[in-house]
Amino acid sequence: MNIDFDKDKGLVPAVIQDISTNKVLMVGFMNREAFEKTQKENKVTFYSRSKGRLWTKGETSGNFLNVKEILPDCDNDSLLIKVIPEGPTCHTGTDTCWKEKNTDKTSFIAYLKKIIRDRKNNPSEKSYTSSLFAKGTNKIAQKVGEESVELVIEAMDKNDELFKNEAADLLFHYLILLEQKNIDLDEVIAVLEKRHK
Repeated sequence: MNIDFDKDKGLVPAVIQDISTNKVLMVGFMNREAFEKTQKENKVTFYSRSKGRLWTKGETSGNFLNVKEILPDCDNDSLLIKVIPEGPTCHTGTDTCWKEKNTDKTSFIAYLKKIIRDRKNNPSEKSYTSSLFAKGTNKIAQKVGEESVELVIEAMDKNDELFKNEAADLLFHYLILLEQKNIDLDEVIAVLEKRHK
């Protein structure tokens, strides 16, 4: 990334977004040193204009912002940084600096879809997901069937934790099956939207 730090006194705005919810958590500024430290340590570091020094978010509170993706804008003079936050982001104790709740995790599925696609296109011997793709559609479909049965069994019990784990397994394997069939989840959602009308 060739970020243009020369436009505004060596600083660029950095918009911090939760990768799981797509909520904007905060906005700060980075100079070249803060940007490089953020890339190296995978924890968001800003240049504090009031303190006149580098400031890693969470250095005193423990509420770090763990970097998952950094995207420059079209002019290379601002950044979108997607993170997994540890605790509330705002110094006031709220989830975001706009006092919004940061609870809807459904956007994490888009991130998970990217990882699944990468495991398909760039197989790794250590990856469980890659190993499923190597076995083909029948094996992946079989896994979806197995996970469905396990979810039904757990639904009859009263252990919500086991039920949630089986639901997660089913969703994960369903996403793998969609990727294997080259069908995006958005296409399935479009069917639901059409039915809803």
